[in-house]
Order: sequence, then C-alpha cells, then structure tokens
Amino acid sequence: MREVSEGTWGFYMALRNSLRTIDLAKAAGISVQQVRNYEALDLLPQASRSKSGYRLYTQRHLAALKTARSLVGGYGWQRMPAIMQALHRGDLSAALATIDSRHAELASKRLQVEQTLSALRALAAQSTPLQSSRHPQRFRVGEAAKQVGVRVSALHFWEQQGLLHPLRDQYSRYRLYDEQQMRRLRVVVLLREAGYDFNVILSVLDELAAGRPEQAIVAVEKRREELARTSWVCIEALTFFQRYVREFCGELL
Repeated sequence: MREVSEGTWGFYMALRNSLRTIDLAKAAGISVQQVRNYEALDLLPQASRSKSGYRLYTQRHLAALKTARSLVGGYGWQRMPAIMQALHRGDLSAALATIDSRHAELASKRLQVEQTLSALRALAAQSTPLQSSRHPQRFRVGEAAKQVGVRVSALHFWEQQGLLHPLRDQYSRYRLYDEQQMRRLRVVVLLREAGYDFNVILSVLDELAAGRPEQAIVAVEKRREELARTSWVCIEALTFFQRYVREFCGELL
C-alpha cells in the first residue's frame, strides 16, 4: 500500500466533516475495498450512516486510517490490528503493551546481533584458529534451540538443508551442538530473520568455517542496519499514534 505523505495531514484535517467511503479512500490513496477491509478488522471507529444507508466517516476515521497504515511498517500486520483495536475499545494500556512488546523484541534482536558481531570480529582478529577448550560445552537440540529462541523443528530443518552439522552422542545418538555449531546456529538465525535464502547463508557459513569471517560480518552488519531502520519506522509511526490518541482518544489519557 502506498504511504500517505506527512504533508497531507493538514489537508486531511481541512476536509469537510462527513466523508463517504470513496472520499476516505481517495484521501488516503487506497481503494474503497481496502477501506472496507480496515473497517471489517475494527481498525477504524464505528461509522454512522446517512438516511440512505451510506457510511459517513469523519476526520477521526481518516486519522485512524493514517495511524493504522503508519503502524504497519514498524509493528507489522500481527501487532498493528491489536494496537488499533485496543484503542477503539478504550484500552490504551493494552495498546501500549503491544507497542512495548515490539520494542522489547527489537532490543533482544539488536543484542543478539551485537553479540554475534563481537564473536565474529574476535574470530577475524585471530591469527590462528581458536582452540577448543579441554571440556567444551555441548547442548542437546532442545537446549540449543532455547539458546537462540527458535523451535526445535527449525534446527532439524536447517540440518536437512546442510546449514548445521551437529555431533552425535556416541551412546545415545542424541544431537549435540558444540561451540562451533552454536556459532553457526546463531548466524543462521540472524540471516534467516533478515530474509536471506539458504544458498546465501551456506556461502556465509562456508566463509566462516574456512576462517574468513569477513563475509559473515558484512551480512550481520547489514542486519543491524535493517533493525535500526525498523526502529526508526516505529518512532515515526508513534508520532501519528500519539497525535491520534491526543486528538480523538483524549479520555483514555
């Protein structure tokens, strides 16, 4: 969906009080059907109707539409509906909790990125390969999955794709992830979250295994930049969120 520019906000507020569905769609730069979809999802306040049965929208509906669309970029279609629906049922606390959960998620991902970058840069600075400790720590598949915050099924799938090569316990045959495999796993998680396909990830992992972590560093730095852009989009969206709450949901403050 095409974004509506910040400069048109004043134009919205200058429109007449009553807007038909087609007026609202044109003002927002979307289709009539999309307006109906937003309303069906309770992303807009309930609209009154004319004597002939047509929906009549106000500046609040237009502001709600703009706010919802701005939230999608940073909070996604999973969280944006929860935020708007909470506002429209008068629950500001729930809306803010959903916003906070996204910020906490971004903070967690950023921490993981920084830790991975630190490890990769330490590897790049080594003149000789790192020596394994005498008693290296090894994780079973469930523990390894918990360490990086993914499902066990994901580890099995990535193993099938050749991205991971866990050891096998000599007696139980359980999969075991040592330091090297955990490092590979963290890189896989980061790059999958960034949308890289398996061929690219495998190439990065090969470079890492060959003692050339530079390509892995570049990929993870790119992921860090993407997280920064997402955080900025969230901040921009909150400008519209705050304005909408103050102007049309003041009773919630």
